[in-house]
Amino acid sequence: MKKDKFGMVLVIALFAYFLILMDNSIVFTSSVEIGQALNLSETALAWVSNAYTLTFGSFLLLSGKLLDLFGRKKVFMIGLTIFGLASLVIGLTNNSGLLIAARAIQGIGSSIVAPTTLALIMDEYEGKMRAKAISYYGAMAGVGSTFGLVLGGALTSYLSWRAGFLVNVPFTLILLILTGRYVKKSDGHAIKVDYVGALISVLGLTSLIYALSVNNNPIFMITGIILLIIFIFFEKKQANPVLPLSLFANKNRLAGYLARLFFMMAMLPYWFLLPQYMHAKYGFSAIENGLAFLPVTIFTFLTSFTLPRLNEKFSHKQIAISGSIVLTIGLFLTAILNLKYGYWLSVAFPMVLSGAGQGLIMAPLTSLGIEDAPQEVAGSASGLTNTMHQLGGPIGLSILVAQGANFQFNLGMMGIFIVIAILILMFLTKKVD
Repeated sequence: MKKDKFGMVLVIALFAYFLILMDNSIVFTSSVEIGQALNLSETALAWVSNAYTLTFGSFLLLSGKLLDLFGRKKVFMIGLTIFGLASLVIGLTNNSGLLIAARAIQGIGSSIVAPTTLALIMDEYEGKMRAKAISYYGAMAGVGSTFGLVLGGALTSYLSWRAGFLVNVPFTLILLILTGRYVKKSDGHAIKVDYVGALISVLGLTSLIYALSVNNNPIFMITGIILLIIFIFFEKKQANPVLPLSLFANKNRLAGYLARLFFMMAMLPYWFLLPQYMHAKYGFSAIENGLAFLPVTIFTFLTSFTLPRLNEKFSHKQIAISGSIVLTIGLFLTAILNLKYGYWLSVAFPMVLSGAGQGLIMAPLTSLGIEDAPQEVAGSASGLTNTMHQLGGPIGLSILVAQGANFQFNLGMMGIFIVIAILILMFLTKKVD
């Protein structure tokens, strides 16, 4: 049935997506306090972030397939429960080992919630309503990540680092109640589960993300790549693969996946490294570092409201390329100004461009990633879109950290990653949306 009002499903999907993305970045501005409170070594502290990233990215393909197998509502509520319980443990524990284990479990919950939120939108809305909903969903990808920096700094400074995780508990309960009431039960597809393919994908992604996120270990890097190559060849022979390779047949979908990968190769290092640079140059505290990201957060949010109107006049390709150009200018401008002219000119002003560009990019890339995906593999398309999102960040960050280069070089490299995304969109996308 055609809808003329969004109702509660969009609210549920956006808020759930916001929570898991916020928790992906909230530790960036609270990590020092976590380390001091629990007396963590530098390695253990890194795992507070890495454990979440590792399981979040590794289980996305499997989670996307579970959506198609068991139905959206059931899987979504399981993911929310895992996420909420893990958040409670993180917020209460004083044991570093338990904290890291709970972060890993929280990442599994997030890997279930992320593709489900997009699949719920695809199931619930059609036509212009779906385009608008995806616009808001794409904007949330940027807003959630950057707002996590702001909220993490604020809660850490005025309450405790624990508050950033405990706040998830009541919100998760509210989402579970709303989901039970407003989300329709959907039947899964009675298919044979590709358990072997699922295991290979999890092991391959885990190995690769571990190598990228932790220490660029070549053994794990090579193992991960080999396992993923084996996974692709194995999936070709499966009647019901974890990753339907038909998703890559549509060149617009392929462009959406690749461009999203390079977008996150630039943006995660931006969110991760810039607070460190500002702390070193300006002596910013956790709350000041968080508030320093308000320009990019605000303009990402504001720009998202223009997308429904822009979608009526321009294609996803045109909007994504335009946003990428604006973002690239913002990144290069930050590199050129090199923080030496003070926060407002060197950081805040370029952030206006970076935020506006980011707000224009995410929704078109999301739309491209799920374009014309058949209903029976919609969950897999959502899972693959989110997998590229989670994989790109560690790849970009590992490249820049391995270089050990200065601020200007790293910002320049982030800009180059976005330029590559522009070239992919220009030359790979075929059909005008």
